[in-house]
Amino acid sequence: MEQLKWKHQPPSLPEIDLHPLPPNINRSCQQSHVHRFSHVSLPEELIPKLDLAKKHISSQLHVNLPDIEVRQLVATAIILKGLGAILFVFGHGFGALLLFVYLLVSTPLLYDFYNYRPNEPQYSVLLGDFLQCVAQCDALIFFVGMKNSMPKRQLRRKAPKQKAT
Repeated sequence: MEQLKWKHQPPSLPEIDLHPLPPNINRSCQQSHVHRFSHVSLPEELIPKLDLAKKHISSQLHVNLPDIEVRQLVATAIILKGLGAILFVFGHGFGALLLFVYLLVSTPLLYDFYNYRPNEPQYSVLLGDFLQCVAQCDALIFFVGMKNSMPKRQLRRKAPKQKAT
């Protein structure tokens, strides 16, 4: 087939910058997205966070905590989240409890915004994710409260119909 030739060249359009933010902010946002989704795929990132949390808890409770394997922690988190989600979808309150326990344990470990200064780019991303998990905990508590406040169906025997005389 023959290519069409234009008699007049169309004017060239100016280049549009698809990233209107300064380059250092774009780079920090890209790094934050990598940081946001890397907590499950990189257990090496969890090890220092887990050690720090273990030291803090043992100093507050004055008890020596046993060593926790990161693989077992990740496997437990996956099981809690998966089983809790399946039960929650079918409206079971136990699923909400499992999800609540998962969020209660994992949120401070995964989204440790408190280890960063407010002017660092990771701070705002981690704080946003932390607050989102807190809102999810609130939604789970609301779900359980609403589920418990609804009256349960009671099977009532119908009164036998009286015969007309």
